[in-house]
Amino acid sequence: MIGHISIRQGVANFYPDAESVIEARQTYTRAGNLSISRYDVIVVGSGSAGGVLAARLSEDPERSVLLLEAGPDYLSVGNLPDEIRNGLATGADLAVGTDHDWQFIGRATDDKTEMHVPRGKILGGTSAINGQVFLRGVPDDYDGWASKGNDEWSFEKLLPFFRKLESDQDYSDDWHGNDGPIPVRRNRRDSLTQDQIAFFDACLAAGYPECPDHNNPDGWGVGPLPLNDVDGLRWSTAMGYIEPIRHRMNLTIRGDSMVHRVLFEGKRAVGVVVDSGGETFEMLGNEIVLSAGAIASPQLLMLSGIGPASHLAEFDIESLVDAPGVGQNLRDHPSVHIAYKTPPEYVIPSDYPGAQKVALRYTAPGSDAHLDMITVMRFRYETSEAVLSAGLFLERSSGEVRLQSPDASVQPTVDYNYLSDESDLRRLRDGLKLNMELAKQESFNHVIGELIDPEPSIVDDEDALNMWIRKNVGTMHHASGTAKMGPESDPMAVVDQYGRVHGIEGLRVVDASIMPDCIRANTNVTTMMIGERVSDFIREGL
Repeated sequence: MIGHISIRQGVANFYPDAESVIEARQTYTRAGNLSISRYDVIVVGSGSAGGVLAARLSEDPERSVLLLEAGPDYLSVGNLPDEIRNGLATGADLAVGTDHDWQFIGRATDDKTEMHVPRGKILGGTSAINGQVFLRGVPDDYDGWASKGNDEWSFEKLLPFFRKLESDQDYSDDWHGNDGPIPVRRNRRDSLTQDQIAFFDACLAAGYPECPDHNNPDGWGVGPLPLNDVDGLRWSTAMGYIEPIRHRMNLTIRGDSMVHRVLFEGKRAVGVVVDSGGETFEMLGNEIVLSAGAIASPQLLMLSGIGPASHLAEFDIESLVDAPGVGQNLRDHPSVHIAYKTPPEYVIPSDYPGAQKVALRYTAPGSDAHLDMITVMRFRYETSEAVLSAGLFLERSSGEVRLQSPDASVQPTVDYNYLSDESDLRRLRDGLKLNMELAKQESFNHVIGELIDPEPSIVDDEDALNMWIRKNVGTMHHASGTAKMGPESDPMAVVDQYGRVHGIEGLRVVDASIMPDCIRANTNVTTMMIGERVSDFIREGL
């Protein structure tokens, strides 16, 4: 174990020179580096992967990097709005409908045609509004990627990059890193709220093992979630990667700059069209990297002429590369939540809404996919309801992202197509029933009252319960896979394993889009790792 780092005074305690860095950079950031007419690398999107790329690539003082972000750049931690800075808040919920959210609407199923899909629109992207769960996938996830023609992505080859990005406050061994940009910690039992202790004990009483470290490759069962909030601060890539290096003269950061499309000379990417402050600019670069996320990156590819040719023709977009996989293979983690009244005498903890602090990870009965389920307990603060959530990893259903307009400001269609595979519905239904059994454990007697949603009358009616699930299923905010990597022999692969777009020179996609399948975990850590991995490829000239 290593000591807990206290950063209650802010980012300066983790980076002692951060205040001078910020002060030196503020004026430069506003002015921009106007002397550069063509950048070595333009990174579009500053989120979990883009922020990492900009930081790592600008380590070379001879490489000029332009980082473009459609949302605001607040320039310092002290300027951040509360829902962004506060690590106790689940920003994905608080950001809905604000200027920090793209305000996407997705379709979950035929029975739930409108679903909020929060995506961060701010320096740091969705890493700046998420629930701060710092969970890796299981080794089989990455070995599965490697088996599909991506041999550089096996767990063995990726582990050094997972370790490189983190500073684990609890473990120091071969599986964990201790000097990376993002601090990671877990709640000890004596720091848990009563409801989280009750959930922990209910899982143990139901026969599940204790898991002290969910990021151990062999970890499963119930235990504290690894979190990247420390002393109330949310450690996004903006805070961990960008703030300490704002002083670099070869790095230009432009907030409030929305990219509309990629520019080409023949089949080589040479720049991007950017809208900033009501004006339109053409920014030129030797290499263009799309890190705009699993919704916006495929949208930008299609707007730029790379995608299913027949679909692009619907909007009179000239096809540069007929790439049928762009926007397809949309993967996520669907979840359903059951709600209970809380006893009148129970006082709900004051730090809600918040990141769940304890999780149960297990394999669904009869499933051939190891650790394909997750369950957490939380509260609906506004209604004082206790909630048990069942989440499905490795769904077999997949959806798609398609254009609605040739205008980049019009959101694409986001169809998750949840539960179209019967096994997905069965596993979620079984997870829901498991949660009902957990709620009956003695440890929950003082926390959970009567079931109110779904109505108890439908619990034993399989058809009625299935319908309820289809109407109430939601996203765990882990969209991925919409520009998957793979060899050219795979007609649905959009990029090679180095992130390079098939059929195009000078253009890469580097974010959750390139995952062949969604990993069995929250996607933030893996997306940061993708940024680390591909930045290494670029530096090696691959």
